[in-house]
Amino acid sequence: MTALAAVLWDMDGTLVDTEPYWIAAEYRLVESFGGTWNDEHAHRLVGNPLLVSAAYIRRHGGVELPLDEIVDRLLVEVIAETRRHTVWRPGVIELLAELSDAGIPCAMVTMSYRSLAEAVAEQLPSGTFATLITGDEVDNGKPHPEAYLKAAHELGVAPEQCVAIEDSPAGVASATAAGCVVVAVPNQVPIEPAPTYQIVENLDGVTVTDLRALVAEQALAG
Repeated sequence: MTALAAVLWDMDGTLVDTEPYWIAAEYRLVESFGGTWNDEHAHRLVGNPLLVSAAYIRRHGGVELPLDEIVDRLLVEVIAETRRHTVWRPGVIELLAELSDAGIPCAMVTMSYRSLAEAVAEQLPSGTFATLITGDEVDNGKPHPEAYLKAAHELGVAPEQCVAIEDSPAGVASATAAGCVVVAVPNQVPIEPAPTYQIVENLDGVTVTDLRALVAEQALAG
């Protein structure tokens, strides 16, 4: 029977509630160029590669800057806010601690860039994440499976032995395509139910035993 070998975590909106920081930064940037922004636009960007989001902002927000500069401006604000005040999603700290005690490695798999991923990781005990897979270090962003496949490869485990925890449709699609067992925890945007993943309201009360059972169930079903 396939056993749980690793847990792969999305970051924005899954580990930490940074999505409001991104949205606020988008509003400020667009408005500084005389454009208008709204939450519908902002929610379309959740889970996307940052350069894809930057192209959307330039097209719909009238921000006449190179895509890299749009990303850099947003990152500066979000990193500053994250270092000032990090809001962890419910149940995350407890589950990370239990996974560490059980000797189950974790990876962060995010479309944010390494600078922000490290700003989040450095607030946790050393070694919480065995590896960070970030959006500036993959060729294909979510919903492509590359990031999750790379995480499993770096941990030396099979994707089907990994539980991926995600909060966005793009992230769920990425992890599912990689062959991971997926737990969806919707935050800013809804995730439609499907038999290929489990949806939970939050991670409060979710345990290592629960994750092991999910991997075992998928192995039996597959």
